Amino acid sequence: MKKCYLVFSMLGIILIACNSPKQKEIAKAVVAKAEPNTVVDRVTRGKQLVASIGCNDCHSPKIMTERGPEVDAERRLSGHPSQENLPPYDKETSKSYVLFTMGLTATVGPWGTSFAANLTPDETGIGNWSEAQFLKAIKEGKFKGMDNTRPLLPPMPWTEYRNLPDEDLKAIFAYLKTIKPIDNVVPAAILATPQPLEAK
Repeated sequence: MKKCYLVFSMLGIILIACNSPKQKEIAKAVVAKAEPNTVVDRVTRGKQLVASIGCNDCHSPKIMTERGPEVDAERRLSGHPSQENLPPYDKETSKSYVLFTMGLTATVGPWGTSFAANLTPDETGIGNWSEAQFLKAIKEGKFKGMDNTRPLLPPMPWTEYRNLPDEDLKAIFAYLKTIKPIDNVVPAAILATPQPLEAK
């Protein structure tokens, strides 16, 4: 019986101590310290997303290794290299196929030829873009995230990425703004036929 009183007494003391103003302040300080810095948290989330959803597949030049093409870390996310000319290809065959260059940064298909954009924060990439432009590019499929521009071209899967929550898209943009800027002017798309300005 004495043990029961002792246990209840200890619980009472703990509850009273936890409800004291000083204890509440200590608890608030601990919680505030534990809350992540939202900017760092957003950048970390963006880094995870960029690594997971295939951005490097098309937007990063590759180097050939014994395991096949791998991302060139020095040119990561800088888009199709400006000095890289497309090799010749059979235009008749290409009517029935989609062709990729060895580095996967340029694609030929019925729409013409598209080149992966420079996603680095250099002025030749997204350095001058606003967050709103980035969201418009992904959500509406607008070139450079601007009204009255052509649609984003295949193979950019913006019709899938537009389903990501805005917070994830903002995280991707925040992360891209922290990576190494790379000066690389990506060639303009070569359109097979005039493209309508409104994305579908």
